Amino acid sequence: MSSLVQSVDWLAIAPPTITAVVGLVVLVADLFIGDAKKAVLGWVSVAGLAVSALMLLPILDGDRATFCLTGDKSACSYTADRFTLVIQFLVLGGALLTALLSVTALKDANRELPEGEFWFLLLSSAAGAALLPASRDLATLIVALEVASLPAFALVGIKRGDKKSSEAALKFFLSSVTATAVSLMGVSFVYATTGTLYLTQIADKIQHVDGQFHTLAQAGVVLTLIGFAFKTAAVPFHFWVPDTYVGAPLPIAAYLSVIGKAVGFSGLILVTVVAFPSYADVWGPALAALAALTMTVGNVGALRQQATRAYSAVRLLAWSSVGQAGYLLVPIAAAAYSKDAEKAIGSTVAYALMYAVVNLGAFAVAALVGRTRPLNRISDYRGLYAASPLSALVLGFFLLCLAGLPPGIIGLFAKVTVFSAAVDAGLGWLAVVMAVNVVIALFYYLQWTTLLFRAPEGEPAEHRVPAPLTAAIALTAVLGVVLSGAPQLVLRFSATSLF
Repeated sequence: MSSLVQSVDWLAIAPPTITAVVGLVVLVADLFIGDAKKAVLGWVSVAGLAVSALMLLPILDGDRATFCLTGDKSACSYTADRFTLVIQFLVLGGALLTALLSVTALKDANRELPEGEFWFLLLSSAAGAALLPASRDLATLIVALEVASLPAFALVGIKRGDKKSSEAALKFFLSSVTATAVSLMGVSFVYATTGTLYLTQIADKIQHVDGQFHTLAQAGVVLTLIGFAFKTAAVPFHFWVPDTYVGAPLPIAAYLSVIGKAVGFSGLILVTVVAFPSYADVWGPALAALAALTMTVGNVGALRQQATRAYSAVRLLAWSSVGQAGYLLVPIAAAAYSKDAEKAIGSTVAYALMYAVVNLGAFAVAALVGRTRPLNRISDYRGLYAASPLSALVLGFFLLCLAGLPPGIIGLFAKVTVFSAAVDAGLGWLAVVMAVNVVIALFYYLQWTTLLFRAPEGEPAEHRVPAPLTAAIALTAVLGVVLSGAPQLVLRFSATSLF
């Protein structure tokens, strides 16, 4: 009789484990540290996320798997393959930049935000987000999704006595819980028809479902996708985004725009390409329609933002993130029609890496402007070049990257790879919709960019940049410039298989 006791590959699970452990350490340390020394908790969190990211290096040598079925190494709950490592790098790197933004935000809040709880929640959410791309069974996927999401609800509503923050958290929570409940129903349908939760086994068994259960299996596939579509802010599951971004502390809005999307897209990719490839005729058209609808609604919403409206800069970035989610959905939909689905998925990963860098950078500059202009209106950015030339140049560069215009070469090339994935899969109509939306987006990105260099109205406000905020802006700017100079560092993912 074979032993049921398994050895755990601690090196493979180190990145999310270290993040979770540091979160617990910070929470306990908060009980014994006086208010005057609370800032140390932030730097411990930053160091913990840096160590977690560095722990990806020793596992680059090959695929690793742990928590496997006895006697079946192909059915594992945790797999550290190339796809996992790339997404974990995106998640932990994005969480690290969010932590740098948060150090300054918490200091400016003057103890209005509870520091110990803030760092514990951020690290807990990051640990769940890092676990999700490694998950290879539906139970672990759903658990990772909730571990990433539940702390995020609290982070959105963490501003004490702020009605806008509380409303945003409640809307985010209720809509997300509903989507999760629908997904759990889908998972139960899939389990009922296949008898397993492991993605690789589902892919094999769902092809041989009895005819009388075929409709149940199809319903399970669609319902399972809904929870992940919600996390990606795909239309019509996007309605929580603008209010949530405005109500949340700005670093958390940045976190949700990047890491929240990484969670959703990782889950979508795993359940479609790995678990349900034989049902591509079900999820392919659905995701193609979602992609077209999402990019159109997102870009039109961004286009409608008024420059003088309170928080219009954050709202524009929120609607822009919805539009960008539409572009990210295109290669996943294309995978249903492509002969090389894994290569199509590489286009989404390449675009996600570009988007993470430049969007976090844009939020970092927005956090800088928000220190002197709390309403963070687009009109507040007029004449930014006169007050802070480097910040204006960096923000202009990020906006051009998002628009796909030189010198933001990485943004241009990333859009071309997504466009090519649609064309290669025979989705010409979706490529046309994407092209139209790119033109729409040019208008509001360029309008904001030109505003940075116009003559300021009155005396330009001085923008003193704290060291953590400087580090976040500088790091994203350097990464953006390097990737624009050597786009092959990211674009190679669109030319190779990730699994």
